[in-house]
Amino acid sequence: MAKRSLPTAPSSYELLAGRLLRAINSPAAQRTKHAYLPRLPDDNEDDWRQVLDGLAEEDNVTIAHRDDGSVDVFWTVLKDD
Repeated sequence: MAKRSLPTAPSSYELLAGRLLRAINSPAAQRTKHAYLPRLPDDNEDDWRQVLDGLAEEDNVTIAHRDDGSVDVFWTVLKDD
């Protein structure tokens, strides 16, 4: 019989990335091409920086940092000719 492995709990990075992606993919954010991403007190600093670094590498994405550590993300969608 094959052994079944138990599912592992998502890492703090995976939880953070999932939360931010849900905000970015929300209908309101997709309509306005803007998402407010709040930084929560329990967000790991390294995870937060890694997620934002990944977003910053994307073409046509602008990140505006707020004084409280949260960010606004803006993007444009280029139309095909």
